[in-house]
Amino acid sequence: MFYNVENFYDCVDDPLTNDDEFTPSGERRWTPGRLHDKADRLSKVFITAGKWNAPVFIGVCEVENLQVLELLTKNAPLNKFGYKIIQKDSPDERGIDVAFLYRSEFFKPFDFQAIPVIDPVDKSFRTRDILLVSGVLNSRDTIHVFVNHWPSRYGGVMETVKYRKLAAMKLKEAISVLYSRFHEANIICMGDFNDEPTDVSVQTVLGAKTPDSSGVSGELVNLSAAWLSNAIQTLKNQYTWQTFDQWIVSDYFLHKKSGFRFLKAEILDSDFLLEADSKYGGVKPKRTYVGFKYQDGFSDHLPILLRIQSSNQ
Repeated sequence: MFYNVENFYDCVDDPLTNDDEFTPSGERRWTPGRLHDKADRLSKVFITAGKWNAPVFIGVCEVENLQVLELLTKNAPLNKFGYKIIQKDSPDERGIDVAFLYRSEFFKPFDFQAIPVIDPVDKSFRTRDILLVSGVLNSRDTIHVFVNHWPSRYGGVMETVKYRKLAAMKLKEAISVLYSRFHEANIICMGDFNDEPTDVSVQTVLGAKTPDSSGVSGELVNLSAAWLSNAIQTLKNQYTWQTFDQWIVSDYFLHKKSGFRFLKAEILDSDFLLEADSKYGGVKPKRTYVGFKYQDGFSDHLPILLRIQSSNQ
């Protein structure tokens, strides 16, 4: 599973980041009660995604620190699944990070690294790291998971596209290094890419193609490209649904004789995650805030799921 959990902050002001609005005295009036309520609601999403058997691993973004993740994973009913956490503080100016949660009975990590996205020209630019976690799944084969949260479109799509191209280049370079060590690597890239499967950063710079059956060569395959025709995608901008949250995998993962069989990539669009869109029509993700008004919501994104099966099942 991957989920942009939208502004999962603690309630303490960090003087080094722009998190002031998510404090008890800030504009959002973000209190311990609201923080715990958010954790409860996210737990409900994770349990629903796994149909009451929580996902083996979960990538998340827009989390402030290890403390909020510990609150989440130790919260009932998630605590019975024994999630472990891999997270590293990023240099992002808002203080938000990506992280990887996993059930240690099924996934055994043996390496991880945070890959910085640095602009060689603009030294003041700061964004989230890309997190790479390598491990053995179901005691069968090694997988390598990249958790992404590429730079946003805030400030204008064209004005910020260079930063998403930069993130795409960094991810592509990291994948090339990985292939030099593991020649037919099972690679899973997940995240909020802030671009769609057909945008230049994803399709051209990263080189993530639509699925085909032409064999294996180490290319990246975008399993989310088909979602562009869905009535409901992963987030909504006024009248238009968009697919920013995506699964991108190596073709080895799909075709090689590994220990897994790919079943399905899908968007979790359960009714409780949506609400009526009175302004633009249809439905939209049910957020924690509408403007500055607090409500019993979840996120401005919908979660995405990747279903795989051990080949002997």
